[in-house]
Amino acid sequence: MMSEKDAAAEKMITDEMANPSPAKSTGDPGITPLSPSHTQNDTDQVPSGPSFVVVVAIDFGTTSSGYAYAFTKEPECIHTMRRWEGGDPGVSNQKTPTTILLTPDRKFHSFGYAARDFYHDLDPSESKHWLYLEKFKMKLHTTANLSIDTDLHAANGKRVKALDIFAYALAFFKEQALKELSDQTGGEFDNNDVRWVITVPAIWKMPAKQFMREAAYKSGLVPRENPEQLIIALEPEAASIYCRKLRLHQMVDLGSQTTQNGFSPTENVGSGMTQAKEHVRRNRQSRTFLVENVIGELWSELEEGDRYVVVDCGGGTVDLTVHQIRLPEGHLKELYKASGGPYGSIGIDYEFEKLLCKIFGQDFVDQFKIKRPAAWVDLMIAFESRKRAAAPDRTNPLNINLPFSFIDYYKKFRGHSVEHALRKSNVDFVKWSSQGMLRMNPDAMNALFKPTIDHIIQHLTELFEKPEVSDIKFLFLVGGFAESPLLQQAVQNMLQGRSRIIIPHDVGLTILKGAVLFGLDPSVIKVRRSPLTYGVGVLNRFVEGKHPPEKLLVKDGTRWCTDVFDTFISADQSVALGEMVKRSYTPAKPSQQVIVIHVYCSEKESVGFISEPGVRKCGTLRLDVSGTESTAPRREIQTLMQFGDTEIRAMAVDVSTGRTVKASIDFLSH
Repeated sequence: MMSEKDAAAEKMITDEMANPSPAKSTGDPGITPLSPSHTQNDTDQVPSGPSFVVVVAIDFGTTSSGYAYAFTKEPECIHTMRRWEGGDPGVSNQKTPTTILLTPDRKFHSFGYAARDFYHDLDPSESKHWLYLEKFKMKLHTTANLSIDTDLHAANGKRVKALDIFAYALAFFKEQALKELSDQTGGEFDNNDVRWVITVPAIWKMPAKQFMREAAYKSGLVPRENPEQLIIALEPEAASIYCRKLRLHQMVDLGSQTTQNGFSPTENVGSGMTQAKEHVRRNRQSRTFLVENVIGELWSELEEGDRYVVVDCGGGTVDLTVHQIRLPEGHLKELYKASGGPYGSIGIDYEFEKLLCKIFGQDFVDQFKIKRPAAWVDLMIAFESRKRAAAPDRTNPLNINLPFSFIDYYKKFRGHSVEHALRKSNVDFVKWSSQGMLRMNPDAMNALFKPTIDHIIQHLTELFEKPEVSDIKFLFLVGGFAESPLLQQAVQNMLQGRSRIIIPHDVGLTILKGAVLFGLDPSVIKVRRSPLTYGVGVLNRFVEGKHPPEKLLVKDGTRWCTDVFDTFISADQSVALGEMVKRSYTPAKPSQQVIVIHVYCSEKESVGFISEPGVRKCGTLRLDVSGTESTAPRREIQTLMQFGDTEIRAMAVDVSTGRTVKASIDFLSH
């Protein structure tokens, strides 16, 4: 029986790319957090706060976006961005639509309402040359092998580089925010004084998070040399941080039967929201939110160890996070890995599009979108405002304006009228009204919501069945889609009073405000769960009976087992902030300049071999060992990887000289 140490020394990293001869790996195969004093000391990871004058958070959403900021000197004052020009009937415009317009020669033209209105006013002969994009954020979630070169399609069908679009959008927000800060402070505001925060869904994989960071570098938001200036925040985490500060007058409690603000929640789910919206509208004039340092009243009901769920329902994704509270400081600990899926409110838009295809034909709808892209955008805006009017107890029909060019183009395309198509189609509950509108019976509208809401409810049901997710005191419903009374009712019916459902008043801004708080103190979330299992492939001594014979490799008379998965961290394992996974690697040849190690990942918690189904190569760890040549007979490069933060980071040290080795972990290059 060989000792643990020898076994570890015999572990070898097999890496076809780096070098034909395997690099030896030494050191402890387990996770070794650093000595306690080090782990507790967060200042190593998080640069001390006051070096930034202001924190600006950008909520880059699928359907709408915005920013908010707070000065580090008065962290309890969160300012949301100035009001935007433009705006839609029936839609509060604290945020702006995530739409972007490029000129025919692919230069940035405008963003948000400005982009939409300008595009809309272009003559159809011109507009087909302009590049208009909306709802493009989902591409980062749905693209399986995302890379720097991933493309997006503009409304006219032309392809553009996703990285350029994201960089243009971030540059726009940078310019807007710095302009506002300069006006506020009465001088040119220096970008170096800003700590930027960008929010992303918690269910996003590492490549998508890294893509956002690359776009930020490209946009000039932060220089690549100063990565700490940008924090990637997870949307439901940000919501969670804000929700614990809530005061009773800042939310609607669907769970309690008592009257609040003078109405009883049992009367009608919607009425609470109406009052809440009124309250918000009155306060809209002031864009500064005071987050009292006294912990919110809601919080005072939470005791040590209490658990709550944050359900972040946005335009593109639904993200579920389970947090437990640690008193007295109120730090948060994640209890179950983030889950969710692409069940955001744009799912309802797709259902509406499917309905139109059913009535007017897929061939017509596809043609219309390409030939009259601006009119299509118009139609979807008209649908959006009616979508917001859907409610469980609604009895009167919803009217959707069909743009004139839709009616006109349909007649040319088919040779008969829109009215004729509706009469002929066997779609129930949708009629033609003489004012040139689609008349939807409330049942027809509710049917468009059903697939999306069913997905969310199914996901919630499965989550609540997990042992880690028992005894949930509160369920916070946040994100723009949380305003939907249909969704609220469905969640209420599913929970059957098991937890109290809390909806913050300004539900669409919850994430934005929480992201600012997170930027002021990133160490508030002390423990996270890894969403995936990560590791590398190594060689181990071959053990008869334990290792499969097809994995046997004999080299210089020694019997090795290939493809062994050396686990850095397992899926759903809890990791403390600042906790490190240590491994040591030795360059195969003294002259070697770079060690490249493939990182593999899997959804499964325990993995034996990198060749197992479900294990995929997801990234590369690069150690630049040039310029660290030493006289030591065996160079040992100790690598430290951090998994407890919102992004995975790597650092490395040459043990014999104590010099830092440039280490990077990349999830985007294939």
